[in-house]
Amino acid sequence: MGFQLENVVPWGRSLPEYIKMFDLNSDDFKLSILDCAGGPASFNAEMTKRGYNIVSCDPIYQFSDAEIAQRIQETYPVILKGVQETRDHLVWRDIASPEQLGKIRMAAMRQFLDDFPSGVATGRYITAELPNLPFDLGEFDLALCAHLLFTYSEQFSLDFHLQSVVELCRVAKEVRIFPLLVNFSNDISPWLEPVMNYLQNEGYTTEIKQVAYEFQKGGNQLLRISK
Repeated sequence: MGFQLENVVPWGRSLPEYIKMFDLNSDDFKLSILDCAGGPASFNAEMTKRGYNIVSCDPIYQFSDAEIAQRIQETYPVILKGVQETRDHLVWRDIASPEQLGKIRMAAMRQFLDDFPSGVATGRYITAELPNLPFDLGEFDLALCAHLLFTYSEQFSLDFHLQSVVELCRVAKEVRIFPLLVNFSNDISPWLEPVMNYLQNEGYTTEIKQVAYEFQKGGNQLLRISK
């Protein structure tokens, strides 16, 4: 059957959120960056406007902007309902309410949709998914992966996580993964420790770093991997 759009719940984040989630600074901006599983985030669009070098990959990019926009409209109320039901697990500081969250996310996704056709044409949006990426060894300085690995620990096995992290390390000199919690919970992923142990045994340096972003309670840490 292949990848099905009806199985996707698109939810895009903005450049300011990426900066906080991944502890990005002005020196990082100058690097060649891969946003893996970027979905409908506005990160690529916003960074490209500022003259930086970003490539995003996601299986959702095989679909047209119109198809993705329709799916966003279909799932938006479902996501907001889920946020309402789990609001006690969330930190309502920078974002005051589920309604404000929805406005912020929709604004980011509109920026993505406006940028998507030109980004596909220029090779900034690539259809690809973990654990197999169509990039060369060390093609990027930095790979970012948000709200996939560790987040979906209940859906994806330890083996998938290991293969995916190793693949990210193949294509980028440094990898940052955020957050370290399981989706809709405040629990650290059970795969975090075995993934870190495996990487350390393979000669990688791993670091858990606290960041300035926290929406899930306790979800204010990233995993940084380098060699």
